[in-house]
Amino acid sequence: MTKKRGKQIFRIVLLLGSAISLYFVPWLLVKAWILPLPDTVQGQLEQAIDHGFDGMIVYIDQAGQPPEYYAAGWHNRDLKIPAKPDALFKIASISKLYDAVAVTKLVSDGRLSLDKTIADYLPELVGRIENAEKITLRLMIQHRSGIPNFTDAPDFWAAPTKTFEESIALILDKPANFEPGEDYEYCNTNYLLINKIMDDELGYS
Repeated sequence: MTKKRGKQIFRIVLLLGSAISLYFVPWLLVKAWILPLPDTVQGQLEQAIDHGFDGMIVYIDQAGQPPEYYAAGWHNRDLKIPAKPDALFKIASISKLYDAVAVTKLVSDGRLSLDKTIADYLPELVGRIENAEKITLRLMIQHRSGIPNFTDAPDFWAAPTKTFEESIALILDKPANFEPGEDYEYCNTNYLLINKIMDDELGYS
């Protein structure tokens, strides 16, 4: 193969690769990024709905001004019910942000320590959760504990647990996924334990 022929093949491959890559560009996001924002919050919501969202709600609370509520799209698309500013949503794992803030406040108040372990706070779990003597509150907050995720248990979502005892039982005596602090893995068990520790400290248990 001549050098000239090799260059031609390379150019063809490069052009084909570039053309194919255009298929994977998220054009909807590109369009949203390029278009100018409307002047009003309501206009921005309605523009966002045009990009494929079912419904959106925005709440704005500024000091010295009354709260503002905005909604666009559908509360229930099938039943043609418009989005409602006062609708309630399940926040799911967004609650972990609030849990982390609550832990930080308790640490700041001297009631909890980021460097104390599961063994310190929940001694009854020593021997039932691997590395309980090494897993600190800090590692659980950071999802670096290595504890198995109880929501990964077989058929969990077919019949979700309702209590701490039911949930924690799904991972007791299971091997750790990794040594504490050696890796990262999103794990709902971390925050299950964090909430138990906070409840015990605050007297909610």
